[in-house]
Amino acid sequence: MSLDVSPQLLAEAENGEVREQDFVETIRTSLPYAYDLIARLAAELRSDAAEFADNQTPSASEQERGQLLRALSSDAIRASLERHFDIALAFQNCHRVAAFRPEDRAGEAHTRFTSVRAQILNQSPEFRDC
Repeated sequence: MSLDVSPQLLAEAENGEVREQDFVETIRTSLPYAYDLIARLAAELRSDAAEFADNQTPSASEQERGQLLRALSSDAIRASLERHFDIALAFQNCHRVAAFRPEDRAGEAHTRFTSVRAQILNQSPEFRDC
């Protein structure tokens, strides 16, 4: 799955730097499920005293799963979303993504969520091909 890049954004890129807000808008329109999920997690994180907010609900379709994988596997997309929402993202499988406060990256909860142990404990046969 690729981003739907407008001719205007392509011209910006060909002529130099791209405005990040234009890139984030392209992410929002190209990967709406992923964008909305991350926006929801960012809002939950801001409204709660919890150490992080995470999604534990599997995607309803292959298209949604693909959008989330695309957003989180691209360094540029992931970093832009982190800056846009002022969060640090962590990812375990085809749907389990978590939002942390940037200052908590590498803190106890973040380290626990991104540990080898947490990855192993979060495995399930139904996620093998996700």
